[in-house]
Amino acid sequence: MTTAVCPGSFDPITLGHLDIVRRTATMFDDVVVGVAKNPGKSGLLDLETRAELVRAAVFGAAQSAPELTRVRVAVVPGLLVDFCREVGAVAVVKGLRGGGDFDAEQPMALMNRHLSGVETIFLPGDQRYAHVASSLVKDIVRHGGPVDDLVPAGVTAALRAALGQPPAGS
Repeated sequence: MTTAVCPGSFDPITLGHLDIVRRTATMFDDVVVGVAKNPGKSGLLDLETRAELVRAAVFGAAQSAPELTRVRVAVVPGLLVDFCREVGAVAVVKGLRGGGDFDAEQPMALMNRHLSGVETIFLPGDQRYAHVASSLVKDIVRHGGPVDDLVPAGVTAALRAALGQPPAGS
């Protein structure tokens, strides 16, 4: 059985993230979505909330994408390479929206291979989501804008709650 890890901060998960997870599940027997704290980013949602939102998104999407039933979600407690070793992953799979993502991800991929031998596979993101970034989603919600067509069900409500905003329609 081959295992891959799809890591990310998922603050919050977007439909672009979910698409990469789904596509990874068509290539590997076992997929672990690793929800991690990125010290370079200030997170809005705590790790457990992010992991629960990812679980709910994967479970909800599995109704129409049965390959997602082979996906697990876990919090990455430390270094990604240690987590990969722990779950028996042979690869890390990352989605790329464009060249900027590649520039940010390549050094991490090289370091992960240097530290553990684990390879990173880059999947080009679906063009429908090329403009979707978690940071933009949070900014839109902060200013009262709509994001329901960019994120899985439940994410908008979680963001509004984290920002101290009333539920939609209140």
